[in-house]
Amino acid sequence: MKLQDLIAGAEVRATRGDVGLEISALAYDSRKVRPGTLFFCVPGEKMDGHEFAVAAVEAGAVALVVERELDSSVAQVVVPDARAVMAPFAARFWGDPTGQLRVVGVTGTNGKTTTAFLIREVLEAAGVQCGLLGTVRQVVGGVEEEVERTTPEAIELQATFRRMLEAGDRACVMEVSSHALALHRADSIHFEVALFTNLTQDHLDFHEDMEDYFGAKRLLFEMGPKASIVNVDDSYGRRLAEEFDCVTFSAEGADADFVAQGASFDASGASFTTNIRPTGADPARGSDSSPVGGAVAVRTRLPGHFNVANALGAFAAVAALGISPQVAAAGLEQAERVPGRFEPVDEGQDFSVLVDYAHTPDSLENVLRAARRLTEGRLIAVFGAGGDRDRDKRPKMGRAGAGLSDLAIVTSDNPRSEDPDAIVAEVVAGIENGAAYEVEPDRRAAIGLALGRAEAGDTVVIAGKGHEQGQEFENGRKVPFDDREVAREELRKLGSPA
Repeated sequence: MKLQDLIAGAEVRATRGDVGLEISALAYDSRKVRPGTLFFCVPGEKMDGHEFAVAAVEAGAVALVVERELDSSVAQVVVPDARAVMAPFAARFWGDPTGQLRVVGVTGTNGKTTTAFLIREVLEAAGVQCGLLGTVRQVVGGVEEEVERTTPEAIELQATFRRMLEAGDRACVMEVSSHALALHRADSIHFEVALFTNLTQDHLDFHEDMEDYFGAKRLLFEMGPKASIVNVDDSYGRRLAEEFDCVTFSAEGADADFVAQGASFDASGASFTTNIRPTGADPARGSDSSPVGGAVAVRTRLPGHFNVANALGAFAAVAALGISPQVAAAGLEQAERVPGRFEPVDEGQDFSVLVDYAHTPDSLENVLRAARRLTEGRLIAVFGAGGDRDRDKRPKMGRAGAGLSDLAIVTSDNPRSEDPDAIVAEVVAGIENGAAYEVEPDRRAAIGLALGRAEAGDTVVIAGKGHEQGQEFENGRKVPFDDREVAREELRKLGSPA
């Protein structure tokens, strides 16, 4: 594609050099430049892409997108915000793939991964080949791929959408992080459905405050999806419902279009009835359709009240895509558990072990409350808090973890550049008097300690890392570590039957 066609209609302050030249690739990382590349000089928190322009040109870049003119021999396109134009340029370069792909965007603090998994499972069960972009898994054309971040940068994102179409996908479900929305990664995507799960404290190392965090999430709904689905059990969800034309859902019995009632739980999952408010129009298409309403029985393999909300949100989303309630219910019943989300570890022991990604005070509280309902004996929790992230939530993690368990083992999560002992101390500072807790900064030792204390009928919840397969330390050092595998190894050491 010619550079002049790629930038047509964009907010361009100036151009320098030959804009009629051919562009064969896009990049914002000089290490990924090849001959014919248009290189985006994106300023960042730690590094400025303008400083890598020379390296990019030496690697074959034929043009630069810059925020200030550089002393360079290649063509330059000067724009107000290099990051902001990456998405529209990438969408145009790859033929605007989401114009042909039915994209569902799921945002919120907790539940994004599970809800996205469930939506994809239902669509696949309904015969719609569906891609997936998320924290745990990326699937293109039915093939799993490595995940680098929840929402990739716009260049990779648009290229992936094109690969999905070429591989036969007709839909894509994607988790949309607040970082991605604030940093324009999700711009130029044609969302058919946008879904909001909830908003609780997280990422305040990136966002100024909760209002700024909410503002980033709100951007997804400003993009004009054909259908907006929001959880009105959440106060921020209610705000969205007041501001936008939304389909609403509630697992708490609130006035909503989709309501879960009569929920019951056991170790194998949850059952509930979905009451659907009749409507005379298909919210995803804006066209007349037969009224849909009544009650539908739903069974899911995911236990816990929070998973009722996730399943209900998925149910509402696929309904907006035209999937019948009966097909949706059948798809939810068939859906497998999500890796690292309330995932059981069974080595024949006479107590339960659950691994979950819960790393916010609210999600930890939800997981422990759900585990309590399935526990005959004591509830033992292993948790910590991540380094180089929102410090204010650390004492809240301690309060929730120790307050809702019979024994809390406070340990290290991903300390990154911080002192693990210092992080643990901040978590412990939130534990209220009278709560039973122990401190073991070594995560493997902490898991072993918890399992060694467990007796018949108890439940051990190992929270914070879920599906992750490494522990992050200083200078980007990552040590292989999977809570599920470590738990299995420690259980075997205890002499549990294989």
